[in-house]
Amino acid sequence: MLSKEDQRRFEQITRHLRESDPAFFARLDHRVRLRRGRWLLLLTVVLWASLPATTVLLGRSAGAICAVVLLTNAVLMWRFRQRWL
Repeated sequence: MLSKEDQRRFEQITRHLRESDPAFFARLDHRVRLRRGRWLLLLTVVLWASLPATTVLLGRSAGAICAVVLLTNAVLMWRFRQRWL
């Protein structure tokens, strides 16, 4: 944790860098989005892979609910793929 004075100085430095070099911040933002997209894709794959085990262990209704949630997730990821890639 930063002290209030250090936090204020950090925000001031950040603001100055953002104003002086917007291309640098655009590159950083793009890398963060790529990393977030990879984690979301990995989570989706793991959840799809666990669907059969969920169905066997918890029953068909739990498997059906899990499948609907995963299908919704897949549709939303496809719909907003430009945000994650």
